[in-house]
Amino acid sequence: MTRSGAARVRLAISMGDPAGIGPEVLLKTLALPAVSRHVEPIIVGDRAVLDETAARLGLRVALRAGHGTRRGAVRVVPTSVLAARHRAPGAPRSTAAAAACGEAAYRAILGAVDLVQTGAADALVTAPISKANVVAAGHAFPGHTELLAELCGGVPVRMMMVGPRLRVVLVTTHLALADVPRAIRVDGVLETVLITAEALRRRFRIARPRIAVAGLNPHAGEGGLFGHEDTRVIAPAVRAARRRRLAVSGPLAADGIFAHAADGAYDAVVCMYHDQGLAPFKLLHFADGVNFTLGLPFVRTSPDHGTAFDIAGTGGADPRSMCAAVQLAARLAAPRNQLLSGTPTAQ
Repeated sequence: MTRSGAARVRLAISMGDPAGIGPEVLLKTLALPAVSRHVEPIIVGDRAVLDETAARLGLRVALRAGHGTRRGAVRVVPTSVLAARHRAPGAPRSTAAAAACGEAAYRAILGAVDLVQTGAADALVTAPISKANVVAAGHAFPGHTELLAELCGGVPVRMMMVGPRLRVVLVTTHLALADVPRAIRVDGVLETVLITAEALRRRFRIARPRIAVAGLNPHAGEGGLFGHEDTRVIAPAVRAARRRRLAVSGPLAADGIFAHAADGAYDAVVCMYHDQGLAPFKLLHFADGVNFTLGLPFVRTSPDHGTAFDIAGTGGADPRSMCAAVQLAARLAAPRNQLLSGTPTAQ
């Protein structure tokens, strides 16, 4: 999809929920002068929301409609025209406002995905949405990841959290802890390992990735003393991965695995449930972590935070995670002979 010889990577960026901090952190990121050296952003969303956000923050971000690549101006593809009463920042104050915001966020995602799938953009970055608002608009899906998988034909996907020191991948995501033991299966753990290995090779260009697999129970079950999932489910999946000549270790005790991974012993850690992976990850990368979706036919990243309605419109939103998401998408989608080591980090 990337054009031969292009100096900049084209990123389709959905604005997220118009009442959240997505438009703010996005525009703050694009206002960094060095970003334009590597990225040609295409914002998909509501033009009035973006204009008002830029004016409120005093940001000098030139927005334009139409095609072309005029440097210094950011192209906007409008997918909604919200009424003034519905585009105020902060938690929507009525059901109608919530539905309007959810519909605008949903249409922005569809428009951004279309740009990537038709070759008009090289990768996708998504600003945070409110699942409740999207559901209020009549679109019942658990989140970005599930919607993107459906738009790509139902491909198997996984969530990888990426930071400078740690990468974690989840076997299960938004699931009650009591339901996790029944949800992890040999084929599911193996599929997660295979998807992780492929992403590390293809996207991160690691020839022989080293993957650690966390056990479910304390001490990885202690030989069955603290549960049998580690020996009956996780260990067979690890053996199956090794038969495919993958460098996979596990199941390993989760209370020690992340320190070794952060020190460089592993390229990624496969975790059994949400908080097992995200608690240590956010301890290290609370401000600069990135959500990267594995298994899609294109690169998709997102900041590792939500809509933060409580601070939307105040100008106090931290753009570092969005900046990191833009940086990562540009790096992963760049041609193999093009290095993007000079992209800036938001302060």
